Amino acid sequence: MSHTGLSSVVESRRLNAALAATILLFLTVAAVAQVLTGDVQWAGFTLAVLAVALVPPLARRRATAMLPWEVILLAALPIVLRALVAGETVAGMTLSGRIVTYVAVAAVALLIAVELDVFTSVKMSHRFAVVFVVVTTMAAAGIWAVVRWLSDVLVGTRFLYDGRPEHVIEEALMWDFVAATVAGVFAGVLFEYYFRRRARLARRIPGSDPAGYPDVDSVSERSPEDAEVNDR
Repeated sequence: MSHTGLSSVVESRRLNAALAATILLFLTVAAVAQVLTGDVQWAGFTLAVLAVALVPPLARRRATAMLPWEVILLAALPIVLRALVAGETVAGMTLSGRIVTYVAVAAVALLIAVELDVFTSVKMSHRFAVVFVVVTTMAAAGIWAVVRWLSDVLVGTRFLYDGRPEHVIEEALMWDFVAATVAGVFAGVLFEYYFRRRARLARRIPGSDPAGYPDVDSVSERSPEDAEVNDR
């Protein structure tokens, strides 16, 4: 089956790696800027995204073994949004606070899910794939809350203990978990119906889906069309 035009561009391994590397470079610059401005909380999140995204190329020692650039872009969006809408509010809710945090947590869960699906032999049914992303999002939200609490207790920051009554803080955390769950459902549906069904990851990422697809770089007999697409 031949692939021409936009299909060939989207499935290009080198282009996928180049776009992903560009986004990761932006995240690196953003992390440095956040550290310099004292935004430690978001600097930690940005570094966490970088660490997760760099696992495949570092583990496989191949620059083209990158996550899909689309999922890295989704993970970077909360950082971009926070910079663009800092301080803006809708119905009394700060966009640069909770809303962006929900998107950020779901993005990390999506990164982990795509990484497992693409680079390992883990196979998930359609329903379990969605549930996995939702549960991972909820777990990430819990870890994020614990990190902020430990930072307040041990370092003296004011991420949670910012002068509000304790019951107000607890209620806010519960709403955070509810919102993170909603964001996780969205991320789970996106994971199943785009990244697993439509993104054609096996063609543009070397060594992906080892249980179902061979690494095309190691297959000697390929059609000229597939060779042209996969070697780009």
